[in-house]
Amino acid sequence: MTEISSSESDGLDESAPIKEARLWCDDGWTARVIKNEDDEGWAVSMTIDGEPEPALVGPWTMGRDKKNPKPLDANAFNTLVKTASEFRRRHEQQLHAMFHKRVTVNTDDGRIDVTLDIEPDEYDPYAMLAAFDANGEELARLKVSAGFKLTTSSANAWVANEFRKPA
Repeated sequence: MTEISSSESDGLDESAPIKEARLWCDDGWTARVIKNEDDEGWAVSMTIDGEPEPALVGPWTMGRDKKNPKPLDANAFNTLVKTASEFRRRHEQQLHAMFHKRVTVNTDDGRIDVTLDIEPDEYDPYAMLAAFDANGEELARLKVSAGFKLTTSSANAWVANEFRKPA
């Protein structure tokens, strides 16, 4: 697909709505219809204001002449904004789930929530292992390897070992 150069997007006043056949900018989003270099078709990219890369790129419908793209309109733009927003939200939820884990264990003293928050630093990744009582009070916090696997059994072992650093 065609890449959008920074010079193409420079000079756009992001606050002023633009409603053209191949370019719509409104509500913090930009929809741009682009030529799909891989085939005869067209694509549309959806970029949120301030982001360097599109949140979503997908195929775009051909016009009646079967040569040029169908022009953007209000309904298409609104549908694209909704689709791109949902896609972005699902991606953020997936990242959150991948880097933030929670397990609940039951002890003689009550319920303890054990969390693992991974910091995916490029040079020094690590994770923070923490325990909280039923009232949300922090019982322990410990820096561990980013590769630490939080499971019910590893959480139980950590609690039983009085929150000492896991082996």
